[in-house]
Amino acid sequence: MGLIANYSCLSDVNLKELKAMGSEEEEILESVEEWNDDDELLLDIDKMWDVLHFVLTGVGTDHKDDKNLLSQAVLGVMAVEDISDYVAYTEYNHLANIVAALDQFDIESALESFDMKACKEAELYPNIWDYEEEEEEIKDEILHDFEQMKRFYKQVLEANGHVLVSIC
Repeated sequence: MGLIANYSCLSDVNLKELKAMGSEEEEILESVEEWNDDDELLLDIDKMWDVLHFVLTGVGTDHKDDKNLLSQAVLGVMAVEDISDYVAYTEYNHLANIVAALDQFDIESALESFDMKACKEAELYPNIWDYEEEEEEIKDEILHDFEQMKRFYKQVLEANGHVLVSIC
């Protein structure tokens, strides 16, 4: 089993709780799991988070860009420090800008220039870049995940929520 990315909607109360936990890893991960189970607004992009970031920004998630709204869409704005899994959140006041950036991004053009070799050279997760016969399938999955992400961010914005990102 590999690293899977989940996105969920955090309430004001849950966000406050998360901030108060500091770096209590076990407590944070248990809470994240509990919130994800309770949440009706949930996005699961499975193992495609790194390549989606690459398609959106031109770099893998190792090169998180705190000023790039598309990078923030995939990786959140504030990472929880000092824990082994990746957990981050994006507060409500950032969501409208992220939604606008996702809306303005031309995914069709980006996928036209999609290159499995570039993904391999960038050492993107997961390591599936030698299976060139699956390129169309992978591009379809990226398009699907991108559309789902756009819809998810709009729904969280409408719900006045915050976004929780967990990659574990």
